[in-house]
Amino acid sequence: MGTAPGNVGVVVIGRNEGQRLVDCIDRLGELAGRSVYVDSGSSDGSQAMARARGVAVIDLDTTVPFTAARARNAGFSQLTRDHDLEFVQFVDGDCMLDPAWIETARDFLDERPDVALVCGRRRERYPDRTIFNAMCDREWDGPIGEIAECGGDFLVRVKVFQAIGGFRPELIAGEEPELCVRLRERGGLVWRLPAEMTLHDANIVRLGQWWRRAVRSGHAFAEVSALHRDNAHGIWRRNVARALGWSAIAPTSLVLSAILGPSWLLLLLAYPADICRQAFRMGASDAQNWRAAAFSVLGKFAECQGIAQFYLETLAGRRAVLIEYK
Repeated sequence: MGTAPGNVGVVVIGRNEGQRLVDCIDRLGELAGRSVYVDSGSSDGSQAMARARGVAVIDLDTTVPFTAARARNAGFSQLTRDHDLEFVQFVDGDCMLDPAWIETARDFLDERPDVALVCGRRRERYPDRTIFNAMCDREWDGPIGEIAECGGDFLVRVKVFQAIGGFRPELIAGEEPELCVRLRERGGLVWRLPAEMTLHDANIVRLGQWWRRAVRSGHAFAEVSALHRDNAHGIWRRNVARALGWSAIAPTSLVLSAILGPSWLLLLLAYPADICRQAFRMGASDAQNWRAAAFSVLGKFAECQGIAQFYLETLAGRRAVLIEYK
């Protein structure tokens, strides 16, 4: 990675990432000496792989439920105890940092004291392997400039992160966007640069994996929007409403057709209509865009499942269970 800025450290989290973790750590270069890998119960030797490459390793207590938020907090705490840092880069163990990213992001934060957190372009490492990987790559292509939320890879100011208490460790998903809500509430800005940041290997090869990932998204939409329902900087209320609304069309159509007549089945045409709308917006000449549009519509049902799961857990007073897709 070249000469790494001395005031930056890295927190890597993962579980059973294997070669992906090796690639992630090898890409750190000089930063490996100011990095911490937090492992959430791997059984593939990930811990030994990281230690062999000069990275400090934390094994999370297996008696406490794993969450990415808890892992990131643990890594941040140890890293900032061991090193005098101004900035910390968080990165998932299935990602590889771009060689120029750290310096680009650090320089930007030096120039913009009003920005608390900065991210860049995450790309899929193998977008052509499956439609699901391609959809992830499209998902990462967010707007440039000031944004409301970010994903799992970003550079943040140490003092700002400490001031808001880090991530909410109980969240099973959506912890980074939720962090952004609290950062913005305190007056900090969240920014995306037009710069390459990470290569990510989603490795979603089966429909079931994709479905579980969408369920997890729905759970996050519901929980984070509920946490900040009265916050002017809150997010994802529309995502919840959209998932519930689209999922309600099918049962509503069937019930009304049974009571009032078969003409109500025409409501079901809303689904192919939305598929067409999305496909034409992305480019109707590309068959993959039609598949992506169809999965986007289908995904609303998975998100609805996640939303329902969150509210059922809340009503029952149960702790959320981690939703894993790989």
